[in-house]
Amino acid sequence: MRPTITTFVLGEFQTNCFVVTVPDQAACWIVDCGFEPEPLLKWISDKRLQPEALLLTHTHPDHIAGVDEALARLGPLPMHVHESEAGFCSDPVRNLSVLLGAPISVTEPDHLLRDGDTLKLGPTAWRVLHAPGHSPGGVLYVHDESNQAIVGDTLFAGSIGRIDFPGSDIEAFRHTIGGLLMGLPDEMTIHPGHGPATTIGRERQTNPFVVQGF
Repeated sequence: MRPTITTFVLGEFQTNCFVVTVPDQAACWIVDCGFEPEPLLKWISDKRLQPEALLLTHTHPDHIAGVDEALARLGPLPMHVHESEAGFCSDPVRNLSVLLGAPISVTEPDHLLRDGDTLKLGPTAWRVLHAPGHSPGGVLYVHDESNQAIVGDTLFAGSIGRIDFPGSDIEAFRHTIGGLLMGLPDEMTIHPGHGPATTIGRERQTNPFVVQGF
């Protein structure tokens, strides 16, 4: 079964946040929930979907700012984040929102992910892959059967995530890009945290940070 990943570009940082659905089911996931989440929340309501979980790719402010608004609208939801970023959502220093001059503290996830975990939405199973570098607890959510992945701020169309933030790690990121992401099949469509979707094959051939290194 092929899940559908619907993208909502939210807030002034133009952050891609996602709703994942499966055919003929009301169940869905929210993946990241950034600033000004009303379009995403209204779409869920209009479609009469039933969110089963809120998943985070990482805890930078443009990916978490709308979490509490979502919970207020939708009710309590299981929330997932990688264990390396436990405590970050409520800590403006660790989630870096203090650097924006507008500290953000939102509800902490109650489920901590580890590399290799499997999450299920209806009949679909998704691999959780730890992808540090841009942030300590970045993760990929990979659906192998349909060759689709949500990759946060790791790999973009023609670029990569920033590695000059507190908590960034260039050596870890080199492994994430060159080993983890480039280990996925060329046919894999990736949905990044900013910009258009692309494929591993396209980035393998044309992305200067992949071709030339960094």
